[in-house]
Amino acid sequence: MFVRLPTSVSEAQECLAEGAVPVGGATLVWASWQRDGFPEQAVSLREVPEARVVGDGALGAAVLLHEIDARVPEVLRRAAAGVGTGAVRRTATVGGNIVGSTLRCLLPPALVLDARAVVLEPEGPVETDLAELLAKRPLLLSLRWREPVATGYRKLTGVLRGEVPFVVAVAVTGAERPVLRVAVRDGYDVLSEAVPYDTDLRRMLGALALTALGTLPEAVFEAVREEVVGVVERAGAC
Repeated sequence: MFVRLPTSVSEAQECLAEGAVPVGGATLVWASWQRDGFPEQAVSLREVPEARVVGDGALGAAVLLHEIDARVPEVLRRAAAGVGTGAVRRTATVGGNIVGSTLRCLLPPALVLDARAVVLEPEGPVETDLAELLAKRPLLLSLRWREPVATGYRKLTGVLRGEVPFVVAVAVTGAERPVLRVAVRDGYDVLSEAVPYDTDLRRMLGALALTALGTLPEAVFEAVREEVVGVVERAGAC
């Protein structure tokens, strides 16, 4: 297998047009390639500047999980820190986690940040929403978002749906018309809801309880409540 390392978006487009398969950090595809056979050529974005950005409201698809630091919101940083082992985080990429993984540990944080995806289409980079990204699985270049007011994250290792722990991500976004966003990974699915931000905490929690989040196990919704309380307190202090 020949791995191509383009240094620009245009070069990456050429690689894709010539049949190169995106490789990411290869933590997810390597076993299947060993079983089913390796492609003739693969392409990695690790030398493409647009896929290596960290900070200022952006996170590149080729960024390794262990490289995610205080330049991004806490909700993303904590989610990345909880993925697998240190060895996995030193090889797995943002793009591979969101597009290639079934667990998609970074998806709940991306949803509560109301992030947009910059993907590489034949005509060039195009911005799209996360739903289309997951449905069509194009080559992800980066995630982009507006700076949140406050965020929170929790991984419920003691509460499982099968072998998959629940994850709770919360954020208050929007300065002029703030919105409270909550996303919960339930098994291999992610529930995401948003309600208008309100200084009346009880009213906001009541609104969330009327959504699909209200059908979650009691221990999980309690974790949602606690994270919402913490995020609202931090938002009020900003």
